[in-house]
Amino acid sequence: MITREVVSKKLLAYLNGELSLAALVDWAENTFIDDELAPDADIELLNDILSYLAAADTAQFPLTWDVCSDFMRRLGLSLHVTAQKSA
Repeated sequence: MITREVVSKKLLAYLNGELSLAALVDWAENTFIDDELAPDADIELLNDILSYLAAADTAQFPLTWDVCSDFMRRLGLSLHVTAQKSA
């Protein structure tokens, strides 16, 4: 079942470098085939975000910081950036 929480966790994993763009796109594409969106009140929102993510590997749908930030806001979350020194 795909919920706001599931989508936000995948998007955050991408932003944190834990998930590649190709993997995010593949996941978004497969949600339309394999999964159910819930709750009913969120279906339109989730479809909109997932449709964009499924095409995010094309020039017409760039996954910029502004786009990601807007998606997270629409999912009920805000993004805050922190920096860590590389090991």
